[in-house]
Amino acid sequence: MDTSSPWLDDDQQDLWQALLTVVIALPATLDRQLQREAGLSNFEYGVLARLSMSDADTMRLSDLARDCDSTQPRLSKVMDRFEARDWVARRPDPTDGRYTLATLTDTGRRKVADSAPAHVAEVKRLVFDPLTAAQRRHLGVALTRIATTVRGEVEGG
Repeated sequence: MDTSSPWLDDDQQDLWQALLTVVIALPATLDRQLQREAGLSNFEYGVLARLSMSDADTMRLSDLARDCDSTQPRLSKVMDRFEARDWVARRPDPTDGRYTLATLTDTGRRKVADSAPAHVAEVKRLVFDPLTAAQRRHLGVALTRIATTVRGEVEGG
């Protein structure tokens, strides 16, 4: 690691500014698309999508919060709204009552299925279409390394 200068060099600064645009503007852009077309935030869609990709459409809330990079209180508020809309059902985990399970309902599955096509098209347009296959592979490796470092900080601190 270069510790000789407290400042970013020009290449680092360019990369940092591009990354800031992606981490700030991309979620906002996806939020607008999802709000307009599905009445959901990007975070809410992500929660529903994670549940839909899990075994039996069910996850422990603590695992769902971790997988969605969320706090449990934030996820709990979303679960309250989802239960009120009959998109999820919560119940104690029968294998360990200290945990709560969230299960996607039939109505919730329909919400994901109805919301997914336009959202996936927007993600492809904004993230994947501008890149070659090689660029996607390199980006995947780089982002995985950054995400691992960041998650380690979140879990450790």
